[in-house]
Amino acid sequence: MSTVNAIEIHDLVQSFGGFTAVNHVSFDVPRGEIFGLLGPNGAGKTTTIRILCGILLPTSGRASVLGYDVARQPEEIKKRIGYMSQKFSLYGDLTPTENLDFYASIYAVPRAGRARRVAELIEMAGLGEHRRVLTRELSGAWRQRLALACAIVHRPPMLFLDEATAGVDPVSRREFWDLIYTMAGEGTSVLATTHYMDEAEYCNRIGMMHAGELIALASPDELRAQLPGTLIQIDCDRPTAAYQALESMSGILELAVHGARLHVSLADGRDAEAVRDGLVEAGLTVRGLGVIQPSLEDIFLYMVQQRQSAPTHGLGE
Repeated sequence: MSTVNAIEIHDLVQSFGGFTAVNHVSFDVPRGEIFGLLGPNGAGKTTTIRILCGILLPTSGRASVLGYDVARQPEEIKKRIGYMSQKFSLYGDLTPTENLDFYASIYAVPRAGRARRVAELIEMAGLGEHRRVLTRELSGAWRQRLALACAIVHRPPMLFLDEATAGVDPVSRREFWDLIYTMAGEGTSVLATTHYMDEAEYCNRIGMMHAGELIALASPDELRAQLPGTLIQIDCDRPTAAYQALESMSGILELAVHGARLHVSLADGRDAEAVRDGLVEAGLTVRGLGVIQPSLEDIFLYMVQQRQSAPTHGLGE
């Protein structure tokens, strides 16, 4: 069994009839690392995680979790992992304490230490004031914390989070990730799938998936370093008209609309004022223009475009 990597995936393929959900994916996750699989819905993230949890048998390729082969030893994997998805598997007519006690029995937590473990998790999740409230009466954020506590009641060395923060407000998501950081600091390995680009900032490394393929694999800072040129953000009165005007300007590498603003990648940052002048000449009002740090969404969009234009030359691989 590997003493270095919690997860090892080599040339993994998962097909359903004529549809390939996971297309020759390879990556490793060192023990104690928080690894993020980032991408839109339908990218292949959940299929990958189901294979790693021993639920799906891969079409081809190899994968192991904690040294156990997903095809030959799925039951050994299931004993040693925690799993949490956006659909919390909680019983609404039980209290948090009763839910935790139930899951502790399912995971065969020794009876002698069960009450102590439940109390530890109630404290960890900050559920002390809610421990006797029916779970169905808790807010989404509190149910999320309880679901995490239930997933780790048996102290698994590997935790899978499959879109576990979907539908939760940004503040609660941040607090949730603080709990994950604490667990990783204590040695738990974590693989999290998400379509929230900002959540990838919490990960040691990121695998970006698109259409079943892994199009990037690096740390957030390493990914940012791969975006060419200088990125500027433009705030103007008519973003759509500005986009059309910018398409005909020279020196522009990439264009993307972000809400009411435009993100523009310039081959030469000194051309920023020329861009402003060009927009003004086109009759547009520029309220703000400045250099910004590229977000992971900027990087993802760039890499998708690169992959579509040159399928065999994705960045970060």
